[in-house]
Amino acid sequence: MDAVDRSILAVLEQDGRISNADLAARVGLSPSPCLRRVRRLEETGVIRGYRALVDPAAVGRGLRVFAGVRLLRHTRDVVTAFEQAVTALPEVTHTHHITGNFDYLLQVEVADLTAYEDFHAHRLADLPGVAAVTSYVTMKTLPAQSL
Repeated sequence: MDAVDRSILAVLEQDGRISNADLAARVGLSPSPCLRRVRRLEETGVIRGYRALVDPAAVGRGLRVFAGVRLLRHTRDVVTAFEQAVTALPEVTHTHHITGNFDYLLQVEVADLTAYEDFHAHRLADLPGVAAVTSYVTMKTLPAQSL
């Protein structure tokens, strides 16, 4: 991967719907070599896909909470049961198995604090193997930097 590939990735991260002609102009290539590079980046798995960024508040998910989950035990059956159950919850948008004070860090998106309280009490705390949940309510999200 060279500087041109990194430039292509930076532009695509900002605008995944940019036309190949505009992308080529932005990175200083003609359209054909640019398209070949993009296809190579896709085929090698560097570019894993394209998606729409949806405004969470517009679809009733205006509150983002990060939940640190500790499991009672770390046996294969407990871990498998927890992972299957948590990935089935539509409110959980990302699940990370981590090291440190928690076993999992979940990103949860719900309408508001009342909805999170209900989700926490009736769904999250009842998942298989959960010993404790620590919640962190997001006040603001800053934009990510490109490559």
